[in-house]
Amino acid sequence: QKGIGMNEPLVDCEGYPRADVDLYRVRTARHNIVCLQNDHKALMKQVEEALHQLHARDKEKQARDLAEARREAMSHGLGQSQDLSPAQAFAIVNSISPGSPASIAGLQVDDEIVEFGSVNTQNFQSLQNIGSVVQHSEG
Repeated sequence: QKGIGMNEPLVDCEGYPRADVDLYRVRTARHNIVCLQNDHKALMKQVEEALHQLHARDKEKQARDLAEARREAMSHGLGQSQDLSPAQAFAIVNSISPGSPASIAGLQVDDEIVEFGSVNTQNFQSLQNIGSVVQHSEG
């Protein structure tokens, strides 16, 4: 009403209530706006806390995954150093599609595959093992 916002005075220069506006409606509108602002702040605080928890869980998961990968690499590295024999290949590359990830990585025809992700000579059963690793590593 008449440019009355949240901070304009509701009294005239002599301290009497303004006669040119409906004071009850202005006060009610201000109250409703303040309540909505408080609700918004509370909701945004809940969203912020949820985001912090989500990111903390993701960070913990990354740390666990990294630790597990290091343990696996260490145990795998120890296993190789005990063998002292060169690792045996479980597959040989027959062809490479131009522009494929294999081509970009530098793979060439007749290269021997000794390990592909977690697949190696000891656990290789079929090409489906490799397909599974690729599916879990997309992106």
